[in-house]
Amino acid sequence: MDIADEQGHETPVLRQGRPSQLPSVLEKLPLPNVVLATTETVLNWARSRSTWPLTYGLACCAIEMMATGMPQHDMGRFGVELFRPSPRQADLMIVSGTVSLKMGPRLRRLWEQMAVPKWVIAMGDCATSGGEFWDSYHTVQGVDTIVPVDVYVPGCPPRPEALLDGVMRLREKIQKAGFYRPVELDGPSVEAIMGLAEEGGGES
Repeated sequence: MDIADEQGHETPVLRQGRPSQLPSVLEKLPLPNVVLATTETVLNWARSRSTWPLTYGLACCAIEMMATGMPQHDMGRFGVELFRPSPRQADLMIVSGTVSLKMGPRLRRLWEQMAVPKWVIAMGDCATSGGEFWDSYHTVQGVDTIVPVDVYVPGCPPRPEALLDGVMRLREKIQKAGFYRPVELDGPSVEAIMGLAEEGGGES
C-alpha cells in the first residue's frame, strides 16, 4: 500500500520498519545485514574461492588447462583465474603433464617457493601415476613422490570439465581444512631428486 502526495508521487509505507517494496525474502529475515560465523570459516571460504595457480604446463594436459581458462569454460567463475608467473605469488600448482626426472628437481623447487598455504592438483594420468610412460626410465611414477598432492584428476588428457570438477573438489577440501595448514616436507629433497635424475641419465 502506497500513499500519494499532492503532486501525485507515491511514497512507500513502512511495514514493520521496512519499505513495502523490499523483497519478501528480506522481510522474513529477523536481522538483515547480520552474519554469524567464525573467523576460521570466513577465511577458509575466502581461500577456497581465490586460489591463484602457477603458470606451469608440462605436456598435452597443459593445452586442456589453457582451454579451461578460455571463455567457453571460464575457470575464473570459481576464483581460479589469475595464473601467476612467479611461484611466490601463487598458492596452487596444477601439474599438467609428464614429469621427467630432470623436471622433478625444478618442480620441487617451485613448490617450495610457493606461498603458504599451498595446494597441488595432479592433472592427467602422467602426473598421477606415470600414465603411458609408467615403465619408462626417465619418467617420475607419480608426482606425489615429489610433492604432496591434494586432488587427482584422471584422464589422458582430462577434459576441461574434469579439471573444473577437480577445482570444486579442492574448494571443498579447503573449506573443511583448519585455519593453519602445516606444510608437508616429508618428500625427497631437491638434491635427492637431482641424484635420481643423474642416475637415470636419460633424455627427458
